[in-house]
Amino acid sequence: MFKRIFAYIFLFFMATALMQCARRGRPTGGPKDITPPVLLKAEPENMSTNFKATKIRLYFDELVKLKDVQEQLIISPPLKYTPIITPQGGTNKFIEIILKDTLQENTTYTMNFGQSIVDNNEENPYSFLTYVFSTGSYIDSLEIKGAIKDAFNRKADEFVSVMLYEIDSAYTDSTIYKKPPNYMTNTLDSAVIFTLKNIKAGKYALFALKDENKNYMFDQNLDKIGFIEDTLSIPTDSTFLLTLFKETPDYKVSVPSLVANNRIIFGYYGDGKDIGISPVSVLPDSIKTTITKEREKDTINFWFTPFEMDSLIFTVKNETLKIIDTFTVKKRKVGFDSLQLKPNISGSLSFNTPFNIQANTPLVAIDTSKMGLMDKDSLSVDFTVTLDSLKNKVDFDFEKKPEENYELELLPGAVTDFFGIQNDSMYIRMGTKSYADFGNLSMDIKSEPGNYPMIIQLTSEKGEVKQELYAEEPKSVEFIHIEPAKYLVRIIFDSNRNGKWDPGNYLKRIQPEKVVYYPDVIEVRANWELEQSFTISE
Repeated sequence: MFKRIFAYIFLFFMATALMQCARRGRPTGGPKDITPPVLLKAEPENMSTNFKATKIRLYFDELVKLKDVQEQLIISPPLKYTPIITPQGGTNKFIEIILKDTLQENTTYTMNFGQSIVDNNEENPYSFLTYVFSTGSYIDSLEIKGAIKDAFNRKADEFVSVMLYEIDSAYTDSTIYKKPPNYMTNTLDSAVIFTLKNIKAGKYALFALKDENKNYMFDQNLDKIGFIEDTLSIPTDSTFLLTLFKETPDYKVSVPSLVANNRIIFGYYGDGKDIGISPVSVLPDSIKTTITKEREKDTINFWFTPFEMDSLIFTVKNETLKIIDTFTVKKRKVGFDSLQLKPNISGSLSFNTPFNIQANTPLVAIDTSKMGLMDKDSLSVDFTVTLDSLKNKVDFDFEKKPEENYELELLPGAVTDFFGIQNDSMYIRMGTKSYADFGNLSMDIKSEPGNYPMIIQLTSEKGEVKQELYAEEPKSVEFIHIEPAKYLVRIIFDSNRNGKWDPGNYLKRIQPEKVVYYPDVIEVRANWELEQSFTISE
């Protein structure tokens, strides 16, 4: 009996020990895999000449998959038809590319896969794997280098295409609108530096495009463009800087549309300051019409008092360009645009931003006797009112005192629109903060005389303009009552003195007006006085 009990105890301790050993021996998974896949071989071999294959295979040392290959893969020269690339998932140790194009003779092709080939488990990328082949007897080996920048923004766009066109008997200035380039690379999402490799000797035109629809051609209405004005002779040791900008589109009027039974909209591209709109159809004598421009859209509103109609015919004239378009607008079932008023500021008043009330229908009259402004003690505050017919708003000017609350009262009939509609009672409450809640920035700016006049802008980190000043000569400028935040200072060299930044134009060989940024982000804190110096060397 004693021996049997002893045996049970022995077996119990043995089992417990074995369980503990099993726990201690459980695997932890080991270190994380950070090694990218390794290319073992290619069929046909990389750098092949007299290339005639339609299928390419790249073999790796582990399971691989493709990630964002449509964006990452850059083929130069571009192919008309996108190759079929498989497998997309991590089920094989190879990538297969099926070519659907007829390749050009005696041409060197490069395929840069960017960061698209990754291992199956940890997605470690094989960075910028390049496969090169030539349909001729040798591989072209020349290259050019450079960088891109944005003409207006502090940071350049990602995925910018750098394109090289051979200047031969078929090349014209309009080729970039019609045909893909002879050579191309892309900055992808990692850098502003580019290298275009495997080029043959010759004369070329160099461009950069933010190619929005990825067709390898310039679409003026969509794409940003940068260009080098001079012809490139390759080989060259020069390094090139391409400055990207969005052109002002060529003038064009869109087909108008009846959007309300008292409004027709005319959209347009380009400069609309010289547009004139006239109805060709004979309107009844009782019908009144007027025209306004949308505040932040390239759209003109043609307003009219409603009447029964089947269709209206209009001419749209651009007096400067001597262009006349004719349109027919047909009747359809739509509503009526009624007067709506909206203040440009709600809640906290800015010491730097004028206060106004904007309308959606054309304003024709104001009655100041039906307006009143009171402070927090219910005392009347002096103010002046101006009707801005061009921007369709009512401007209010009054002294804004710190730590004050205001109430603006608009009684019925304070404003009247084109259709005789007047406002209902309206009460707008707003207030100001203490001066101590803001910071001030003084900046001493020095530059060469030829860089003046300048537009000096205080912007958010996203580039939104918060304050703007104009300088005709070197001077110290002050931005006051600034909300605590981080800011940028942007300076525009206003070479044509029109008070705004002007982009360039490729066909006219005009580069955009120069823009520079103060090199550091400026942090403004409440109740702070900052002083900075900026010497511009350009």
